[in-house]
Amino acid sequence: MNYCSHCGHPVQQQIPPGDNRLRHVCSQCHQVHYQNPRIVAGCLPVWQQQVLLCRRAIAPRQGYWTLPAGFMENGETVQQAAIRETLEEACARVDQLQLYSLFDLPHIGQVYMLFRAELCDLDFAPGTESLEVRLFDEAQIPWPELAFPTIGRTLECYFEDRRRQHFPLRHATLGVPRDGHTSP
Repeated sequence: MNYCSHCGHPVQQQIPPGDNRLRHVCSQCHQVHYQNPRIVAGCLPVWQQQVLLCRRAIAPRQGYWTLPAGFMENGETVQQAAIRETLEEACARVDQLQLYSLFDLPHIGQVYMLFRAELCDLDFAPGTESLEVRLFDEAQIPWPELAFPTIGRTLECYFEDRRRQHFPLRHATLGVPRDGHTSP
């Protein structure tokens, strides 16, 4: 950020009074511009013993497989965002949503919130952000072609939990080595 979105003057990084972090602060009007993590909401859509995956038509990771998910919009709940993203990317309707995985990615300023969900029917198709949409059995999952670590981890947990028929909320921080320093 170079300029204040409030008055257009240059901003500088400083710790505002009463704060403890570097922030972008306007040199003219002193407006503090906070930058907070973005929430990615999505679904792990299930039909009987299969899960629905989308092959990405957009960057990043174009051509790789993912669960339908994307950035939450203002004015919607996380669950509404997950339903919307599933409809946009897979033209699929889901219900019975239950929060399943919560991943913190501090190195890129994102929080993933993925819901287990039941497909309402088999009426699905690629949306504008997908090249292909398919149901996969566990043995068919294209593991090396998954777009993001969050997706692979969610699927690994899901298949493990499905065998036990116990689906606890899965939470982890990804992208941070054991020594606590963020990886590049």
